[in-house]
Amino acid sequence: MQRISWDQYFMAQSHLLALRSTCTRLMVGATIVREKRIIAGGYNGSVSGGAHCIDEGCYVVDNHCIRTIHAEVNALLQCAKFGVPTEGSEIYVTHFPCVHCSKAIIQAGIKSVYYAKDYKNHPYAEEMFREAGIHVVQVELDEVSLDQHHLDKMKFTADLLDKLDQAGFAAEDLQGLRDQANSLFTQSFFRG
Repeated sequence: MQRISWDQYFMAQSHLLALRSTCTRLMVGATIVREKRIIAGGYNGSVSGGAHCIDEGCYVVDNHCIRTIHAEVNALLQCAKFGVPTEGSEIYVTHFPCVHCSKAIIQAGIKSVYYAKDYKNHPYAEEMFREAGIHVVQVELDEVSLDQHHLDKMKFTADLLDKLDQAGFAAEDLQGLRDQANSLFTQSFFRG
């Protein structure tokens, strides 16, 4: 069995953190890592003890929810709260950071930003990262890596498609099933 890469591992952590989000507009997770060790994590949501968007709706001013603390800032604040230095660390975020989070990341001394999805990537944030010498990389999470049985499922599906082929299933219909299997497993594995 092949292990997932470190980038995939830390990005998976960020996606798990995003599942804790209380934001109804976009669920975001962030993981701060130093020397291949997780030092903090955060997700977007309300102030501790405050009203949550999932309960009372978003508090939108100028097209932004002002109730929500962004995932990156929550992770940075966790480091500050517990006295964990961030200088030279890396951050893995499910979405490209906004301008304000980008400034906080730079000020915290983070050297690399890994993100899974583009999200309103602001040119000024990109410019600030370049000027600060921050290494920015898009790392899309390979979702099957979260499933420990994905190889077994792929083999089962391939065997099933082969049996349908041997049983004389219509080639056109079989190709449709192969195409659907390829889209479910996010790779071209099932060939006709």
